Amino acid sequence: MGVSWRATSALALMLLPVLPGGGPPAPPPNVVLVVADDLGWGDLAAYGHPTIRTPHLDRLAREGQRWTSFYAAAPYCTPSRAGLLTGRLPVRSGLASETHTVLFPDSQGGLPASEITIADVLKAQGYATALVGKWHLGHLPAYLPTRHGFDSYFGIPYSNDMDATLESPPNRVERPRSEYFDVPLMRDDRVVERPARQETLTRRYVEESVRFIRANRDRPFFLYLAHTMPHVPLFAGEGFAGRSPRGAYGDAVEEIDGGMGELVATLTELGLERRTLVVFSSDNGPWRVQQGLGGSAGPFREGKGTTFEGGVRVPAIFWWPGTVAPAVVREMGSFLDLLPTLAALAGARLPAGRVLDGYDLSPVLRGQGPSPRKSYFYYRSATLQAVRSGPFKLHLFTRPDGNDEPPRKVDPPWLYDLDQDPGEERDIAAERPDVVADLRRMAEEHRRGVARVEDQIAKR
Repeated sequence: MGVSWRATSALALMLLPVLPGGGPPAPPPNVVLVVADDLGWGDLAAYGHPTIRTPHLDRLAREGQRWTSFYAAAPYCTPSRAGLLTGRLPVRSGLASETHTVLFPDSQGGLPASEITIADVLKAQGYATALVGKWHLGHLPAYLPTRHGFDSYFGIPYSNDMDATLESPPNRVERPRSEYFDVPLMRDDRVVERPARQETLTRRYVEESVRFIRANRDRPFFLYLAHTMPHVPLFAGEGFAGRSPRGAYGDAVEEIDGGMGELVATLTELGLERRTLVVFSSDNGPWRVQQGLGGSAGPFREGKGTTFEGGVRVPAIFWWPGTVAPAVVREMGSFLDLLPTLAALAGARLPAGRVLDGYDLSPVLRGQGPSPRKSYFYYRSATLQAVRSGPFKLHLFTRPDGNDEPPRKVDPPWLYDLDQDPGEERDIAAERPDVVADLRRMAEEHRRGVARVEDQIAKR
């Protein structure tokens, strides 16, 4: 959206809520959205991990809201990030494919120009916008973040295990070297370092984020910090490498937590903490096939790449002192809900002429009402594999992580009560045929409402 800050500032002020008592309108909140890569639901101390130390995130969870039933948009990087930024199921943008799970360095596709992102929406409201970290929605010039509403970009264009070199060992190692992966580090549309020095990425991402916050302290800003870690290969910087009892994985997570402390300290120093919503989550569940180098899904079954709960249920923390009502929220929320929620908080209009799959969660954040999300549709690639309504979840197709064979139909389907059985261990389909029938109808109605578009991930 080529709309300047000055051209939209008056409209933005008109749309802002008026404070109680008839005072001037409250300024739109700053937004700091932090997303880890492959972090599991059970990998933070606030979510029960016994050895990974995350005091800064634990504080945000204690002072804000910790959601226990929050879902990524998909069990893999590319489609999940597409859903996060657009508020739309990734199958609607062509970033869910049955040929490849994610975009690779030889991919020719990416997030279409027709898609409208959170950055587009907030930029039109006068926000400064920046992406720091992993993009993974297209590395070619037409698809880069600066073409999708971000004023600036500093990070890597895809996963840190891609562009493996001949020196890369055949198996994952606990202490890898950056030279094993010829991954580029970019600033806007230029490569500034190759291979990226991965042991420095988490620290440099935080430093870049702090600079952005300081430079935009006097105007609303949207910072999307998409950490490279703890995606395998695992790297941690000075002061964190070799420190965690959980090994290399714990080192990477604890460095991310340290960065959260720096971000919050910067907001507090600048007097912005009561004007800023901080959101922390993960793009999908833990990469369990990596065994000790992967994370924990807590009580949930399986992990990344699957549509069991461990693949898509992720930690989610919302912190905004004075606005977000402290609570443990057990109702459903999703990546898909962030665009409509942030638009509502900023006084922005939702994108027109498209189906949105998200809901406005701002009443929950303010402690004024329940979550409007009552269901969730689980996709792996372009296949609807499961559906949840209330506590009940029906599996229609399945496919394990790491298996590129076509999805296998589950016949008869599996039904689980996630309130009673969060680990999806006891199939109750035979006991509740009424629920099975209802969820089958819901899935079929949903399928009829999803129009397929060009497959961006298959382009080579």
